[in-house]
Amino acid sequence: MENVSKGKCPVFHGANTQSSQNHKHWWPDSLNLDILAQNDIKRNPMDKDFNYRREFNKLNFEQLKEDLKQLMTQEQSWIPADYGHYGPFFIRMAWHSAGTYRKSDGRGGANTGNQRFAPIGSWPDNVGLDRARRLLWPIKKKYGNKISWADLFILAGNMAYESMGLKTFGFGGGREDIWQPEIDAYWGPEKEWLAATKNRYKDDRDRSSLDNPLAAVQMGLIYVNPEGVDGKPNPQRTALDVRKTFLEMSMNDEETVALIAGGHTIGKMHGNGDPRLVGPAPEGADVTEQGLGWKNLNGKGQAEDTVYSGLEGPWTTTPNKWNHEYFYLLLNYEWRLTMSPAGANQWEPVNIKEEDKAMDAHIPGKKVNPIMNDADMSLKDDPIYRKISERFYKDPEYFNETFARAWFKLTHRDLGPRSRYLGPDVPNENLLWQDPIPTVDYTLSENEIAELKQLLLNSGLSRTELITTAWDSARTFRASDYRGGANGARIRHSIQRNWVGNEPQRLNKVLNKLEEIQKSYSKKVSIADLIVLGGSAAIEQAAKEAGVEVKVPFYAGRGDAEESMTDSASFDVLEPIHDGYRNWLKSDFENSPEELMLARTSLMGLTAPEMIVLVGGMRVLNTNYGGSSHGVFTEKPGVLSNDFFINLTDMNYSWERVENNMFHIVDRVTKQVKWTATRLDLIFGSNSILRAYAEVYAQDDNKEKICS
Repeated sequence: MENVSKGKCPVFHGANTQSSQNHKHWWPDSLNLDILAQNDIKRNPMDKDFNYRREFNKLNFEQLKEDLKQLMTQEQSWIPADYGHYGPFFIRMAWHSAGTYRKSDGRGGANTGNQRFAPIGSWPDNVGLDRARRLLWPIKKKYGNKISWADLFILAGNMAYESMGLKTFGFGGGREDIWQPEIDAYWGPEKEWLAATKNRYKDDRDRSSLDNPLAAVQMGLIYVNPEGVDGKPNPQRTALDVRKTFLEMSMNDEETVALIAGGHTIGKMHGNGDPRLVGPAPEGADVTEQGLGWKNLNGKGQAEDTVYSGLEGPWTTTPNKWNHEYFYLLLNYEWRLTMSPAGANQWEPVNIKEEDKAMDAHIPGKKVNPIMNDADMSLKDDPIYRKISERFYKDPEYFNETFARAWFKLTHRDLGPRSRYLGPDVPNENLLWQDPIPTVDYTLSENEIAELKQLLLNSGLSRTELITTAWDSARTFRASDYRGGANGARIRHSIQRNWVGNEPQRLNKVLNKLEEIQKSYSKKVSIADLIVLGGSAAIEQAAKEAGVEVKVPFYAGRGDAEESMTDSASFDVLEPIHDGYRNWLKSDFENSPEELMLARTSLMGLTAPEMIVLVGGMRVLNTNYGGSSHGVFTEKPGVLSNDFFINLTDMNYSWERVENNMFHIVDRVTKQVKWTATRLDLIFGSNSILRAYAEVYAQDDNKEKICS
């Protein structure tokens, strides 16, 4: 059992998160390409032709919702429900599934059902949710492939709220499950659960200096420590952490207050026992636990003896009903700091009226005080949060609507554009944070596509200009939350048009010419389609010059989003500050250039072979940022060939470091500098895995492979 240290959540800390000795143990600086093999098809148990969208549409959705609502109050002997209702349990499960989302890189969130796996499934903040998921198993078993775990988590949360009296804003399905833990999300540098927050801040006194891309303040938490910063109660300081971590989910102050209050309007916290009698998390539990963890040896091990967060008690007198009593208690009582039975810091009301006490969740006739944690108290002590809380208290209907919308945003933020949503409960309203794009009302025939290609190639724009504009438009896409990309042509608008990485002078020239073509063409066509088609036409021409006939697939149908359809407050996180494909770094980074390129590649949803061929192709196509010649290993820049790989692997050259990120490629005989390169070029010859790929493209019988 673990020892309890005062000042931290008293239940779970001290566990070591180091992996066993492996490749990275012996060569810690080696490049790990596993990030690009996430969700390999060989790990997927579904049939090759499985289509989740098709299966979901077969679902008896109304019956599923009814089954979930019935489950809320069907008492199970192995885990009694607090106040006879499992709803708060499922809401916490849904909340913690969605709440890992962060806008910085789109990682986390509910989109994959990742809570089923470690490390998230065994985080200290997720204690007990293994049981919530197990309660859902009969529903998942019944509906099978028609509903993913990821969708079921969120739908269960929705039905829990509805069963307790809240009218939710809606639900969209479409989240496909993964079959192994996400390995491409960085959750922090710590080797210990709930380590001191100073490890995550550039300046511990500046709580807005949380290291990018992190959002939670400690390892193993979804948001903030419920006892206060580093377990030290101070509501005003906690408010700084709350504001920062919710901002990282694109939540404003009003949404933040609504979510905290709405989440704590129902349910209770659990800390009625000795935390030293709680066993290891699911990932470290004995095989006899069969995927469950945190075995509790306090009393009955559940019901009134449950120990999860370490704090103990309900927030309101009606923990199984939706209302706005939370604000009544928070604002009308003075609160004092106390200690839970598990030794955790929590707040209780002073001189509370008997009628404002709550009944115990399991012991008939016993009354208990409602409690608040440090984040709750921040809604009262922070001047901005308090003003919002007072408005919600005076206007319950406004609170209901604000919370319903914020809950929908929380649980759907990473699902992507509205076109991906499935089911009859999808709201009709297009929301700004969904990055809406108008649907097109035109089609293009093969002849019209060919005609447009010629117009683009004869426009006076170079192949490099067409290709780089298409790339810059597409590279913002994130497979993590389906944001960005070429669709919408948001590269036209000021927020993207002036990004340094987009070379505004070159971009303006291209966009102006494309707008001329659009206006003069005989039928409707979007700028988004013209951008992509221009890049495709230029690549086809570059391949033809190398003696290879190739047709780049093109599908019309992209819309042009108006600037008013872009949430600029959250869209700036998509700005590239490095791009290995164009051999560019905006500034120095702590991570190596090749690690940054892998992170970008993973976000774009590309594989290692796709990364290899794109880098090699773009180098010889002369698409480097600012026209740099680094890595352009060819005598024929602008021609699509495999010269990059041929010359990279040619032993007639040697490689000399000029400075940290600059190298010369030198002819061994003449001693003349043949080319210049960066680490992003030479890594394809130095890393054993990447070199294996590079050698394939350098072979004599694969000269056309790069064009295919």
